[in-house]
Amino acid sequence: MKILIVDDSRTARLMLKSLIPERENHEFCEAADGKSAIDVFNKENPDITFMDLTMPVMDGYEALEVIKGNHPGALIIVLSADIQKKAVERVIQSGAFKFLKKPPSPSDIVEVMTEISVLLKNRR
Repeated sequence: MKILIVDDSRTARLMLKSLIPERENHEFCEAADGKSAIDVFNKENPDITFMDLTMPVMDGYEALEVIKGNHPGALIIVLSADIQKKAVERVIQSGAFKFLKKPPSPSDIVEVMTEISVLLKNRR
């Protein structure tokens, strides 16, 4: 499984990667801003994307909309400390698969990875 992690914090990217179960069976790619995320997504076509909202150059809201506009089937999990109802509603309306509070708990990551694994198996 190919996983794209998008966050302007290298530490946050490393922390998230450490929470993903069976990470040795996954291929990871990273981006530090929304614009780079679009470029990496188009090049790598990841199975799953974890994306922060607050980033330089282009924020996660914009990147989510562009990626979903070009790749409607993209599975994007938004991670953000901004858990206001309006933010959650906006990303879900833009096509995010799920919204997780940042920092995510290990159980949140295991749960979403399990959901996505089942979904991907059913797509094939």
